[in-house]
Amino acid sequence: MYNLGISCYYHDSAAALLKDGHVIAAVEEERFSRKKFDDGFPSLAIDWCLKQANITPSQIHSVAFYDKPVLKFERLLDNYIAVAPRGLYSFLDTIPKWLHKRLWIKSEIKKTLKGFKGQIIFPEHHLSHAAHTYYTSPFEESAILTVDGVGEWSTTSFGFAKSNKITLTHDIRWPHSLGLFYSAFTYFLGFQVNEGEYKLMGLASYGKPKYYDTILNNLIEIKDDGSIHLDMKYFAFTYDKVMTNQKFSKLFGIEPRQKDQKTEQIHYDIGASAQKVLEDVLLKMANHVHKKTGMRNLCLGGGVALNGVANYRILKEGPFDNVHIPPSPGDAGSAVGCAQYLYYTHLANPRTIETDQSKAISENVYVGPSYSNEQIQSFLDTNQIKYEKLEKPELLAKTAKLISEGKIVGWYQGKMEWGPRALGCRSILADPRKAEMKDILNEKIKHREAFRPFAPSILEERVSEYFEIDRPSPYMLLVAPVKKPNDIPAVTHVDGTGRLQTVNHGANPLYYDLISEFYKITGIPVIINTSMNVMGEPIVNTPEQAYQMIVKTDMDYLVMGNFLVSK
Repeated sequence: MYNLGISCYYHDSAAALLKDGHVIAAVEEERFSRKKFDDGFPSLAIDWCLKQANITPSQIHSVAFYDKPVLKFERLLDNYIAVAPRGLYSFLDTIPKWLHKRLWIKSEIKKTLKGFKGQIIFPEHHLSHAAHTYYTSPFEESAILTVDGVGEWSTTSFGFAKSNKITLTHDIRWPHSLGLFYSAFTYFLGFQVNEGEYKLMGLASYGKPKYYDTILNNLIEIKDDGSIHLDMKYFAFTYDKVMTNQKFSKLFGIEPRQKDQKTEQIHYDIGASAQKVLEDVLLKMANHVHKKTGMRNLCLGGGVALNGVANYRILKEGPFDNVHIPPSPGDAGSAVGCAQYLYYTHLANPRTIETDQSKAISENVYVGPSYSNEQIQSFLDTNQIKYEKLEKPELLAKTAKLISEGKIVGWYQGKMEWGPRALGCRSILADPRKAEMKDILNEKIKHREAFRPFAPSILEERVSEYFEIDRPSPYMLLVAPVKKPNDIPAVTHVDGTGRLQTVNHGANPLYYDLISEFYKITGIPVIINTSMNVMGEPIVNTPEQAYQMIVKTDMDYLVMGNFLVSK
């Protein structure tokens, strides 16, 4: 049985194809359109999924869309009526898009899938988030907490799951949203909403939470159970295209930071304060969910679950024995989530938990486009690009040696990763022992802000030697204290932490073997891993896009399949 999942029209559009409940293809639309955070209908992603499975639309049993457009439209209309006459500009910009296209998603799906005769279902937004985190987990039963900006009406929900059933029992509703609270600070500090929240998380480490009380006394009321109430007189997102208003600016004594404006200490301190509030609210929520469900396990979903600093605090300070976060907890991940909900909950198919962790990681992550050695060689030959072809042992040994000598290497291998992180297939790799490597990568390769940290990839079995963590973190969604910062300074953030990826041999043997070779040379089982893209562009997809990275940046080498290309 083939089931298709689709998410679009907000940000990070994506498509995912399941076969008998297993993800066999999943990709974001941006990887084909080359428009970062593309929110359009994912026709290119759908087309690739079908070609990957070698099927036609007529072979798809049923389709799921990640939320209920009619309910979302109802919320928009209700909101605009409530805030009138403010919001006219936003109304005239938003509503025609819905009336013209977004309400008619069923017609758009049928038009794209010519020959498809099956059912189309529309799970609620937070059910799609819940499904993605629960059905990628190893748990027979679990509490569920989903936190994001907003779905239809819900901004936060919690409940529980057992076997193949998910039940969400409580929620917080628009406009009181922890996700939008954090996005307001993202906007105020000069970053793009729905894109720059992870930048705010990195920036926050440079500041002190001096404005924590100011925020609690004015912007947000937090109850003991983690429920929140925003004072909307400071926020503009209900009636404008910006997140905050003049009252917000007056509260902090500064205007919103412009994109190219220098980041000053007050920006760092405001960021640190917002981050602390977010973490404290999430901890209260986790405690309340545990109290209400009595369960040992927690599945965490929604875009806020991309905040690795908060995730680590929930794991270390929260009441749950185990916490699971899927590789793509935001809206793109809901393309998989809604398809999983369709297969397991709606169609009531039995759930079989994958006991092999390596296989589970591989199926959850390595499900995107790939190019064979023959295709890569054809591209290189056609474009008269010089290369060295190496067999696997020599390829690994030479690449590890180059990295140990301070060279920056593009690593383009196998299937593209699902989700926002490069996890060893579309990565740029470097030596973590050299403190200056962080600045070199930010300035000369990624062309991005100097405060942005880089992630360490570490052999799974060595993780507790280098980080304050006693379990795998395969999806780069936990930020843990570094035990040996002097050994790996380039991946140790200013606050002494690192957003780590543990690498399992069974899940990604080639990447594991490369880190092992580096370990043999240096005695360090860690490599810097950052995604193969420059700021403002999606992660590379094709060999040509990968090659352009070595052309337009100071990357020294590019390894594509068995081919080594030198700058």
